[in-house]
Amino acid sequence: MNNSLSVITGANGYIGYSLVKELTSRGERVRLSMRKDRPELAAFGCEQCLGDINDYDYLLRAFEGAETVYHVAGMIDITGTKDDLVWKVNYDGTVNVVNACKACGVKNLVFVSSVDCIKVTDDMHPIREVDHFDTDAISDAYGKSKAAASQFVIDSNSDELKTVVIQPSCVIGPDDIYHNNSVCTMINLYEKGLFIVSLDFGAYNFVDVRDVAQGMIAAAEKGRGGQAYFLCGETITIDEFISTLARINGRHPPVIKMGKKTLLHLCPEIALFFKTMKWPPVLTEFSINKVCENCDFSYEKAAAELDYNPRSAEDSMRDTVAWLKENPA
Repeated sequence: MNNSLSVITGANGYIGYSLVKELTSRGERVRLSMRKDRPELAAFGCEQCLGDINDYDYLLRAFEGAETVYHVAGMIDITGTKDDLVWKVNYDGTVNVVNACKACGVKNLVFVSSVDCIKVTDDMHPIREVDHFDTDAISDAYGKSKAAASQFVIDSNSDELKTVVIQPSCVIGPDDIYHNNSVCTMINLYEKGLFIVSLDFGAYNFVDVRDVAQGMIAAAEKGRGGQAYFLCGETITIDEFISTLARINGRHPPVIKMGKKTLLHLCPEIALFFKTMKWPPVLTEFSINKVCENCDFSYEKAAAELDYNPRSAEDSMRDTVAWLKENPA
């Protein structure tokens, strides 16, 4: 048990919740930084400090006495309709966090970025961490804002403040307590018999949220300052993903496999349907094109330096299905 204080921004989010759960299970002192009170977190017995990361004075209060800050708060948008807010949260908020860490004498800062903030090549070779984050190489606001924030965090590393960037791939796993993770939504739809087709294209890299939480703690303890680490998992095709879901549930995999051109054509209707049902978006033009890119992210560096050892995609999916059955939306 460590008596030092850790602060988590965005503690109510999917990754943040898992990190709270992991740290408190180790007996760590944790303070939760969130925009509003979340009764679901009360069971952990942590101090809560409510406010906005774009409020610098609030961050000074939130970080007072902290040794480590895990900056998880961020905004994901795959619709392309909230670009200004994405930049304000992901970049401006991160600048505030870094400056507040310096002012409060924080020793370690771990920033949750994304694999989506680097340009991937089309040669399908393994992708490794970059030395410099180039915003000009990214087309969407989410990726650009995370790239700019990641570079700022890296450049802010010093003897007084160790800064580490972690880059998860597509996060899955249990404890999606607010049911707002896109992939968990897709799994839930399949469980309810509402996702009856597969795709004949695309693949992605999936990582368990619990492995990300453990990797973040290892990054704070063992990571080298001014470095980025991929916290990724297994790369599988979308068809393999859906077939695995079928096997977990004792079902036959879907016979119909939809092509990219057809799915892109249906995007407006799918988006309207998801919006009407108040579900997080799953299939958008952005996400469809994303699964056609090289996604073979290598976690070799994290394995060597952080002892990172993620579970298989099937194990994570199996636990996700079990959790969703016990906690239906």
